[in-house]
Amino acid sequence: MDNTIRIIKTTSENEDFIKLVWALDQSLWERYPELTSDYWGNNILEINPNVVILYIDNKPVACGCFKKKSKNAIEIKRMFVLPEARGRGFAQSILQELERWGVELGFSFSVLETLHKQKAAIAMYQKCGYAIIDNYEPYVGLKNSICMRKQI
Repeated sequence: MDNTIRIIKTTSENEDFIKLVWALDQSLWERYPELTSDYWGNNILEINPNVVILYIDNKPVACGCFKKKSKNAIEIKRMFVLPEARGRGFAQSILQELERWGVELGFSFSVLETLHKQKAAIAMYQKCGYAIIDNYEPYVGLKNSICMRKQI
């Protein structure tokens, strides 16, 4: 293996994305069983034209997507790196690709939500320039949510 890294833009109908999101959901359900009723409705896999997948040697190992949140903002969703591929900067690569795509489409801000126990994710987002903000809908009043924002 030569560890060839490739990032593609695709849609939520991509089979590799669907498999990565399934793995993401499994990891979240295991880590946060108490939040099932409050949160999982916000993580339904919708038809989305703005998906990014990172491959190593043609194996999908990381993904993310965004959806339009407002006239000027995108919302980063479904960020995930397989456990065996973590610690190599792939989440940052996915995030940067999503932000570039958002800028290309005319957006100027990016927002996201993560859970308070996701310490590594929060640190990575802050390293990438995101600041914690008051929770936005539909996360207002959900104490386990951390919402963040960045100008892109």
